[in-house]
Amino acid sequence: MDVRRLRLLRELADRGTVTAVAKALSYTPSAVSQQIRALQAQVGVPLTEPAGRGLRLTDAGRALAARADEVLAALDRAEAELDSYRSTPRGVVRLAIFPSGALLLLPGLLRRMAAHPKVRLECRDVDMTPPEVPALTADFDLVVAHRDDQAPPFEGARVEIAPLLREPLDVALPLGHALADRARIEPAELVGEPWLSVDVGFPVDDVLRSLAVRTGVRPVVVQRINDFQVTKALVADGHGVALLPRYTVDSPRLVMRPLAGVRAGRNIEVVSRKGATERPAVRVVLDTLLAEAATVTGA
Repeated sequence: MDVRRLRLLRELADRGTVTAVAKALSYTPSAVSQQIRALQAQVGVPLTEPAGRGLRLTDAGRALAARADEVLAALDRAEAELDSYRSTPRGVVRLAIFPSGALLLLPGLLRRMAAHPKVRLECRDVDMTPPEVPALTADFDLVVAHRDDQAPPFEGARVEIAPLLREPLDVALPLGHALADRARIEPAELVGEPWLSVDVGFPVDDVLRSLAVRTGVRPVVVQRINDFQVTKALVADGHGVALLPRYTVDSPRLVMRPLAGVRAGRNIEVVSRKGATERPAVRVVLDTLLAEAATVTGA
């Protein structure tokens, strides 16, 4: 049943005449009568009957008007609840984040989100390559992804990008390594070193390929491990050197040194569907991520 027609029926029950309803709602009397007749045709029983020069409700009309009160009251409550979603951050927000990004940002994000108890953040760590990122926005409200400095921006006509931070990639060496006393390491000094890298296609591996262009020698990758915590342990134990993110990895068993003459870093960004951040709950999570990222970099 048409909600507007139910409202007119209820008004007729309250005000008694079509003329009074029309005046109260800025309709013409003929428009009110037309809508009441359309409702009557829809339900299949007479809702009004002649009363002198006007109309009055039949028993069926009065019964439907009484039920209309319940229906319209429920709709008003639903609309009020929707208004609260529009104006107050509340509801579920689904977040996908790459694993080392979760290590860097998720503890602080969840701590900050305690200030928004009506927003329930559902997080999932996803080992994603850059080409996979736009498609993830179909299942998640926000996707925290990373790409190398040399990689093109995330593309897609239906996505929006919010930069969080740039994290430099440093050369991780075991204590006592011959290059550990350098302030910066020249790429040529790493020729012949055994490298610990990530799977092909993931950020960081592209930086190693750029080193090959710079030095003319392809780095010798002895292991491919996507978990930086595992890589950290392997480097510390002397199984190779690696490029590791400066803010995420911290260990007294490692020496971290920047590369000289090479822009090595990863850009951490939030990718979302166009318009997704207009929802207050999604917006507050994005703003909280931005605040946490600023803390990490000291910005």
